[in-house]
Amino acid sequence: YIAHKLVKHSNDRGYLVGSRGSVGSSFVATMAQITEVNPLEPHYVCLNCHWSHFYTDNSVGCGFDLPNKKCPKCGNELNKDGHNIPFAVFLGFDGDKVPDIDLNFSSGDDQAVAHKYTEELFGRDNVFRAGTIAGIQDRTAFGLVKKYAENRQLNVNDIFIESLSSDIVGVKRTTGQHPAGIMVCPRDMDIHNFTPLQYAANKKHEKDEDGNIIPGTITTHFDYHSISGRMLKLDILGHDDPKIIRMLQDITGVDPLHIPFNEQKVLSLFQNTDALGISSEQLEKVIGHKGVKVGAIGLPEYGTPFVRVMLEDTKPKNFSELVRISGFSHGTDVWLNNAKDLITSGKVKLEEAISTRDDIMNYLMKHGVDALVSFKTMENVRKGKGLEKGNSNNEKYIREANVPEWFIQSCKKISYLFPRSHAVAYVMMAFRIAWFKVYYPLAFYASYFTIRAEGSFNSLIILKGLEAQRKEILRISSLERPTNVDKENATVIEVAAEMYLRGYEFLPISLTESDAYEFKIVDGKLLPPFNCIPALGNQVAKEIVQAREEAPFTSKEDLKKRGKVSQSVIETMEEMKMLENLPDEEQINLFTF
Repeated sequence: YIAHKLVKHSNDRGYLVGSRGSVGSSFVATMAQITEVNPLEPHYVCLNCHWSHFYTDNSVGCGFDLPNKKCPKCGNELNKDGHNIPFAVFLGFDGDKVPDIDLNFSSGDDQAVAHKYTEELFGRDNVFRAGTIAGIQDRTAFGLVKKYAENRQLNVNDIFIESLSSDIVGVKRTTGQHPAGIMVCPRDMDIHNFTPLQYAANKKHEKDEDGNIIPGTITTHFDYHSISGRMLKLDILGHDDPKIIRMLQDITGVDPLHIPFNEQKVLSLFQNTDALGISSEQLEKVIGHKGVKVGAIGLPEYGTPFVRVMLEDTKPKNFSELVRISGFSHGTDVWLNNAKDLITSGKVKLEEAISTRDDIMNYLMKHGVDALVSFKTMENVRKGKGLEKGNSNNEKYIREANVPEWFIQSCKKISYLFPRSHAVAYVMMAFRIAWFKVYYPLAFYASYFTIRAEGSFNSLIILKGLEAQRKEILRISSLERPTNVDKENATVIEVAAEMYLRGYEFLPISLTESDAYEFKIVDGKLLPPFNCIPALGNQVAKEIVQAREEAPFTSKEDLKKRGKVSQSVIETMEEMKMLENLPDEEQINLFTF
């Protein structure tokens, strides 16, 4: 009910909330609108007269894959839903598993509001940020012991140092706060019954986004792991997908809840690039050969080269197969040397291979294996324990049910498996964003560059056009050990290159028109914000816009003074030809000699 209240509060403000983990396995959670994921078997239901039909024979991957159909009773368009997710994944086979409800709120604005709303629900004296304890790590411990020995001129070898340093690994070094964890104390109890309180890292005062001094965040003294199971912990996480969808809705006016999940043009993005109006050959010339045969560049869940190649190998044709791809990509030892070989060799179909933990329980029960044995097998495999012998779920029971050998061997290789409900929730968000990529391309690129490319938009390269983008991608791909910054820049440039190939361009950053943080659509082109200027941060971008609203800038000196812009950034702006009409100083020469 607490989760329901939090989600409803955000939904009423126009923000979608995504669910994580296995909460989507609960039909109660679906009805309470905590999650969009419906765990029932694939079905039609009429929202007018309540006629329904369920597919219980595993002939349909999920309800979204069913063809559109009219109600045979009243003629209304039928609603399609259901993903066939066992409830035991969420609460255990006997209801003995501690439930964990993690929610993805729009990062930034809505997440902060949700945190505040918990104080309204429970009272400010009952809500605290979950604390964390950072211990000394291996390398740091080694360095501390070595420094100690050097300062005291002790002659010890590295083996002895390692032996001593192992004793201080894990010792508390500093404290912090969980980015999303909220601890709730019952009204009739004192928080000190559970934990002392403190300021994270002993900071009694902090600075907010505007630089104002504010009281420090009060956190629990013990880390949240020590208190979990004894106090309620809410995970109010921030995520980019709900934020992007809200921005897309604001730009286009389209309600994302009305986007159909069987839209063929959008589904085609995961098989080819036709819906983008460009060819894979065009993409290959600019960004190389990895993952250019599909139109998934820039999409959450599917935008990385690794997953795009996975799409090329599998060519998913419906929503349930997209969920499987998500499961493959998030699991460990699930795709490579496992499902990939089975699928590409033609031994197993995409819809049969193990991709999420739910697949194991459903598959075994379908073959007549006892439900409890199926559940325990699923739990062991998803934790990387394989098919443990000596238990009620050993290979004997499974082999007696004539389960195929490929399935047994696949289970033995898996180290970790994703819950299907988590995958479904993420794919629903990704599919909505993909829909905008097809039908509102400029809005899609504006939201991508604003939210996902913040800090990674190399304007000095990207704004020069397609050829400069191609050369930079080639340069980064030729590096033997590219840094994380190089990789992030390459990802953003790939999206920019695709946008250019589709016939859209960027405008130069404008001193009089650009926003502080958001890309704007102007005359069919994208206008980058000020924070895309190298070395110019969000705070200075905000200062420039505020100063501009008070009065137009009259000189470079005025821009430096009122916009809080450094000389080096002024020089970068000059290089980008943003200040061509501004004099250097306020002083006007009345006479020329």
